Amino acid sequence: MSSVSQKNPIRLFVCHVWIEDDDYHRVFEYLESADNFFYRNTATPAARPSGDKEAQRDAFRKQITDAEVVIVPASLYRRHMDWVEFQLHCAKAFDKPIVVLEPFGSHDTIAPAVMELGDEVVPWDLRQLVDAIKRQARHEETTRFDVIEFKLD
Repeated sequence: MSSVSQKNPIRLFVCHVWIEDDDYHRVFEYLESADNFFYRNTATPAARPSGDKEAQRDAFRKQITDAEVVIVPASLYRRHMDWVEFQLHCAKAFDKPIVVLEPFGSHDTIAPAVMELGDEVVPWDLRQLVDAIKRQARHEETTRFDVIEFKLD
């Protein structure tokens, strides 16, 4: 796989349930603040298809098929188990890696069904999220090191 660039952004799908959700938007707030990280969102939560559940399932399938990696905020599962499980199983059927984001701002546990299907679990930390996306989507390892400054007295 080739590296991430403006001309070659990572195509990602963030789980959604056709309604506005804080965690869904928070993912993009994080990603927008990352330097030199380029992505294209294949999810279209505002474009809920008219019709029955099968029409919505078909729309999810199309959005996930176009993605290289699926991101699931773990807290979304507790509120919408059926839809999130469908998306996770769909991602696995299409052989898409899944990055699970821990519940934001709480110490809730991640549901076993989500843990079982996830390829990598990360906290809400920009660097860890971006690194996980690159690893899972493009098999890119980052070679960053933490720099710790300290003063000797």
